[in-house]
Amino acid sequence: MRKMYGAIAVAAAMAATPALAQIKIGSAGPMTGQYAAFGEQLRRGATMAVEEINAAGGVNGQKLELLIGDDACDPKQATAVANKMVSDKVAFIAGHFCSGSSIPASDIYKEAKILQITPASTNPRLTDEAIKKGNTTVFRTCGRDDVQGMTVGTYILKWHRNYRVAILHDKSPYGKGVADETKKALNKGGLRETMYEAYNDTDKDFTALINKMKQARIDMIVLGGYHTAGALIIKQAREQGLGAQMVGFDSLETAEFAQLGGAATDGVLMSFPPKAEDDPKNAALVKKFRDAKYNPEGYTLFSYAAIKVWADAANKAKSIDAAAVAKQLRTGKYDSAVGSLEFDEKGDIKNPVYDIYVWKGGRSFQAQK
Repeated sequence: MRKMYGAIAVAAAMAATPALAQIKIGSAGPMTGQYAAFGEQLRRGATMAVEEINAAGGVNGQKLELLIGDDACDPKQATAVANKMVSDKVAFIAGHFCSGSSIPASDIYKEAKILQITPASTNPRLTDEAIKKGNTTVFRTCGRDDVQGMTVGTYILKWHRNYRVAILHDKSPYGKGVADETKKALNKGGLRETMYEAYNDTDKDFTALINKMKQARIDMIVLGGYHTAGALIIKQAREQGLGAQMVGFDSLETAEFAQLGGAATDGVLMSFPPKAEDDPKNAALVKKFRDAKYNPEGYTLFSYAAIKVWADAANKAKSIDAAAVAKQLRTGKYDSAVGSLEFDEKGDIKNPVYDIYVWKGGRSFQAQK
């Protein structure tokens, strides 16, 4: 009987001993809706990073558990996702995708002392406003729209200075932001746009807008918006006899753009950072994605890099505390799938680079510099 009681006591003690706790982290973006292709990029990159980190022993000896949040690129839904991440006690968030989601969510993460690294939100307001509020735990592994707008503006001034330009935007923080930065660069270079118009990203028929551009004899469309509307605009423009060149930005970098727009997307230009998936040093990593039947396009490797960089900094800091990791991130350089990353005081990467790409046959290729 005493032996039985002893066995029960040991069993009870073992049952009361908690398993080694996992560190919860999150990835958030548009997992559903018209921008779901980008949410998939973020999810795939985050999942691969977590799998590799766990296989290598985790962060500070603890495994990671990845939680996925779907904000549908909607600011209200983004705040709901952020609050859910807080209640789930995540230590870190890799997200969001849309600037209009990342900006309001960042205030919630700040209050909860959760470090945030966005792989894709490019609006300067995210880090500019965060630092003014004393929020030092917001970072990004991508560039900013002021750099992107300058890149596109410089390209137009070099190759198409005499074009009649229409600048369009979808009213979102991202779309209007990048359009305005390009307008600023063009105007500074002496080119005044012929048209500056807003559209709704949910529109399906752009006939009135295209007729207005035809009447204005537009030669170039600068598109500040996402791939879904961009594909419809260029397709309908060709169908209605408008041959204007389109130039967009990083939000066109998904194969879905060519699938939606068909042959009309051939010749469309866009800005995007140097493609990490084409870097020879990432060959083995890219093969792992493709072996899993996924092409790591667009922001996939930026999402992967965000989690890897956070894990590296947390290991160096020997802590997952947001302030401690943020301090470590601002120290030195971090080798990543998207290049050597060095962060400034705002949390932006130093010396970001954008190239100009051209779509042809359903893929984008680097254009003439």
